[in-house]
Amino acid sequence: MTVNSAGQFDVLIVGGGSAGIATAASMLKRDGKISLAIIDPADDHYYQPGWTMVGGGAFSSEFTRRKEKDLIPDRARWIQSAVASFDPDNKTVRTVDGQDFGYNVLIVCPGIKLDWEAIDGLPETLGKNGVTSNYRYDLAPYTFRLVKEMNSGTALFTQPPMPIKCAGAPQKSMYLSCSKWEKEGVLGDIDVQFHNSGAVLFGVKEYVPALMEYVARYDAHLNFESTLVAVDGERKIATFEQKQGEDSQRVDVAFDMIHVVPPQVAPDFIRSSPLAAENGFVDVDPATLRHSKYPNIFALGDACSAPNAKTMAAARKQAPVVAVNALAALRGKPPVADYDGYGSCPLTVERGKIVLAEFGYGGTLLPSFPNWLI
Repeated sequence: MTVNSAGQFDVLIVGGGSAGIATAASMLKRDGKISLAIIDPADDHYYQPGWTMVGGGAFSSEFTRRKEKDLIPDRARWIQSAVASFDPDNKTVRTVDGQDFGYNVLIVCPGIKLDWEAIDGLPETLGKNGVTSNYRYDLAPYTFRLVKEMNSGTALFTQPPMPIKCAGAPQKSMYLSCSKWEKEGVLGDIDVQFHNSGAVLFGVKEYVPALMEYVARYDAHLNFESTLVAVDGERKIATFEQKQGEDSQRVDVAFDMIHVVPPQVAPDFIRSSPLAAENGFVDVDPATLRHSKYPNIFALGDACSAPNAKTMAAARKQAPVVAVNALAALRGKPPVADYDGYGSCPLTVERGKIVLAEFGYGGTLLPSFPNWLI
């Protein structure tokens, strides 16, 4: 690529979500003289963790949306476009509208792709026929509508294979729905089923007993190694691939309501780029979040390959680490900060109560509160 008059920057950030904006603000606070630009095509910025609460009736959907222009730091330039490709050898990025931008340091944090099409029949029936998902802004209110209207029948909640963002959200949707049904006195007439592609309820075992208390309280039926592969909305049939020893079989389950969490993958322009690891995400050192091959490139948030939980809490912890390490790289120095893998899942188990799961790499417990408060 050849850089045209569109611009050359000390720091170029791909992605204007929470990770990108936090990193930009952190860097500009530390050094207001650098030239910094954020590339992101969106008009709106969403507080995505709030969508679960919208589906539970605790938030309005509008509460979770802000204008992107109001959140971009004052000293950052906003390039409202989408990235098409990377040329790390020439330190340039090309956007879909044909502009080339040069950088000294690149920070990549465009989020994750929700692969709705991976489930047969799902795109055609989302938002109707009792099929919903809190992983979309426009569908979270439909979730709460279904919950309010349901007095009996079968309610299914699904969780796809990892990695996914906010791994606690699939359960939270179930717990909040059950809490509402319990309050309305109809829970006993509803068959609640949780279908999880994984083999355990939660990946950090220390939090499982507290969650199981609510599973028992709500009489929810757990189905492990059960992956949603198809949805027939008109017939209200969900098809699961369920592991049976060394084999697997497809099982059809009738539903009145189903909350679907789609499989998730790295964005296409990341997976096809020279920045990608084998799993498709940006290949970084888990501690420094610096690219394994290009020392002037960093990544954070859902798009990076670090084996942490993909949560907004993780991005909050990653942002200052990337900020100081990127500034060091800008000055020709090695990384100076490490990320410990911190992530948190505030698992809302009933209206007004949570199980706060906080952990780092390898499931190490990293509680924010002293032991005497727990």
